[in-house]
Amino acid sequence: MRVVIIEDEELAAEKLAGMLHEYDPGIGVEAVLASVETAVVWLQTNLSPDLLLVDIQLSDELCFGIFRQVSVKCPVIFTTAYDQYAIRAFQVYSVDYLLKPIGQARLNQSLDKLRDMRKSLAEAPPEPDAGPALPLDELVQLIRRGNAGYKSRFMVRLGNRIKAVKTDEIAYFLTEQKLSLLVTRENQRYPVDYSLDELTQMLDPGLFFRVNRQLIIHLDAASEIHPYFKGRLKLILSPPLREEVIISSERTPAFKAWLEQ
Repeated sequence: MRVVIIEDEELAAEKLAGMLHEYDPGIGVEAVLASVETAVVWLQTNLSPDLLLVDIQLSDELCFGIFRQVSVKCPVIFTTAYDQYAIRAFQVYSVDYLLKPIGQARLNQSLDKLRDMRKSLAEAPPEPDAGPALPLDELVQLIRRGNAGYKSRFMVRLGNRIKAVKTDEIAYFLTEQKLSLLVTRENQRYPVDYSLDELTQMLDPGLFFRVNRQLIIHLDAASEIHPYFKGRLKLILSPPLREEVIISSERTPAFKAWLEQ
């Protein structure tokens, strides 16, 4: 069996590879990919593997960005640290999961399930009107509704007071001189005690997109989008930024997919 691991933590990926070999020494790990971008490129340029082992939260965005850009033809097993409600949502749609930290016995159970499913499918007559086995759009929505972890407001300091800023009041987050700033639609700026990496995990990916290392924008903050050199995009934000906001050619497909979801 040919397996591709999509996981942004190197040690976790190495552990998974070792556990796969423990289950069956004949399993080959074709690639270990750490982001949506690299996964999309690999899947577009290589033959489909027999199995994808996919972490939900990757270095650039949630893994569902992969499936919006690539038609995946092989089974998918997700790894996740989401709560039990989200996990039950996976089970409703027959998508298996591995809850971190992953144990050998649980991985074996998941692979046994995949083997049994393949055996059943091989023995069953084909259904001409069968729909897709993995309704990913519905899965994305279930994850978003089921995950209570997305922040709905941030507590910021305003002089000697503390003020609550709702996420729908936020235009973007940016870093300036190693400081993370929250910028509202009214162009009010407040420092926040989170890095952009941490904020990426806290924010609803349906509403916020990490444009680059210095900026996360709300869906409504991009007032204008212009083609730029070499497949890049130039954004005009509201409220405006002094610096040009350029989306790299590598990030452009994911950004367009985010806008169209």
